[in-house]
Parts: sequence; C-alpha cells; structure tokens
Amino acid sequence: MSDARRLVDKLWAYCDVLRDDGVGVIEYTEQLTYLLFLKMAHERATRKLAAEQIVPDEYSWTRLLDATGAELETTYSSILSGLALESGMIGTIFRKAQNRIQDPAKLRRLIVDLIDKENWSSTGTDIKGDAYESLLARGASDKGSGAGQYFTPRALIQAIVDVMQPRVDDYLIDPACGTGGFLLVAH
Repeated sequence: MSDARRLVDKLWAYCDVLRDDGVGVIEYTEQLTYLLFLKMAHERATRKLAAEQIVPDEYSWTRLLDATGAELETTYSSILSGLALESGMIGTIFRKAQNRIQDPAKLRRLIVDLIDKENWSSTGTDIKGDAYESLLARGASDKGSGAGQYFTPRALIQAIVDVMQPRVDDYLIDPACGTGGFLLVAH
C-alpha cells in the first residue's frame, strides 16, 4: 500500500468517527486544512536549516499539543479567531474559520494521534495532494455531503500532461482548477 493510500485511509477512517458528532465530510476536510497548516508552520519554524516562523507564538501548534480537555477546544477556537485577525495571507486563510469539532477528546485524538505523528513537510507534494484530493473526492461522492464536486484522478492528469508536454513558456489554463492538480503536475 502506498504512503498516500495509507494516509488517506487513516484520515478517512477518522472522518467516520466525527460524522457521528455531526461533522460532515467537507467540514472535516476544512478542519484538517486548518490543523495541517498549523502543524506545517510549526515544522517550518523548528527545522534545523532556514527556520522561518510564519505563525505568531500565541497561535502555535505547541499550544494545541499542550492543551487538554475543554481547554483544548477553547484554545483551538481562540487560535482560529486570532489568526483571522492577522494581516496578510494568514488573516485571509483563517477568515471566518470556526472550530467544528466540539468533543475535546476527539479533537485531541485528531491533533495528537493523526496529525502530530506525521512529518507533513517531508511527505512530498504528491502525497499531501493525493490525500487532500482523495478526501475531497470522497466527500463529493458522499450522498450525505451534497457537495456535487468531481475531481480528475491524478493518473489521468499525469497522462494528459505527458501527452501535451507543456514547456515553461506555455500557458496552462484550467478554468475549474479545484485543487490545482493540473498546475502541480505540469510544474
């Protein structure tokens, strides 16, 4: 089993746990996006070479790891609302972000057991992209989510790019860009 497949299966299995609490597939994917951003920002800030802090200390990943019980839910919510007030790209990413996971024990399991155990910065773009697209595709095909979205499989994207053989000076137009699969593979 590939690393991407293992990761997607692991993430998807936890989605079913949260579904019982009323967290839909799209909401779960949204929460994963916020949490993965924070984890990868932490990895960037703590790497040995060219460390760069992009998230202020008061909103750091370690604050989530240090919090337990009801404090974790409060901490996560305050991190999301605080980041929404930041200037620039960070504020744009977290604008209107809300915690959808109301059970602190399940939130802790997601943070500690699923996300923190992986080194996301070293997994490679394809694994993260495949995992994200697979979750979105599963969400779109889930009758309960009503997303009605469709995603081009990576293998088909790769085949199209192989046939077209884009060069650096070519234009790449993907009007229904979604997760940017064509842009990523063409790059």
